[in-house]
Amino acid sequence: MATVRVAPTADLRPDERAAVRELLDLAFDGRFDDHDWDHALGGLHLIVARDGRPVAHGAVVQRRLLLDGRALRCGYVEAVAVHPGRRGQGLAAAVMTEAERLIDGGYDLGALSASERGRGLYLSRGWLPWPGPTAVLSPGGLLRTPDDDGSTLVRPTGDLPLTGTLTCDWRDGDVW
Repeated sequence: MATVRVAPTADLRPDERAAVRELLDLAFDGRFDDHDWDHALGGLHLIVARDGRPVAHGAVVQRRLLLDGRALRCGYVEAVAVHPGRRGQGLAAAVMTEAERLIDGGYDLGALSASERGRGLYLSRGWLPWPGPTAVLSPGGLLRTPDDDGSTLVRPTGDLPLTGTLTCDWRDGDVW
């Protein structure tokens, strides 16, 4: 099994941050923008390295989600990627195993927004599509996010009911 290094953003040297960003740009084929990068910062980075270079990455950042009037501490998974030349070696699974350990031990639930390409990985690990509507608490008030209704996946860590409107906090770029 791959060794996953867990490091807060603050502990990454500038060259390490640059190498992670380079990996993400490569893995997402140029579709990883500055907002996506910003979303991955400030929490814990999960990094698998080979020959001193990152070949797999994920991040768990804290967000606040609202459900039925309750504010939930959420471990939100961002920027899960594997170098194209290293796919199929279990590296994404290793990153997610560590992300799930962090979420299960420290949050009310885990959440992420899955692409069609990545969805199978998360579903095979027990992540669940949020069955209800999604929304965002925007600067202008509560806004429904119907385009995210099928792609928002959750990992409850307790007896959280999986009903109602799940609302995320505001951020620039993709809110989910």
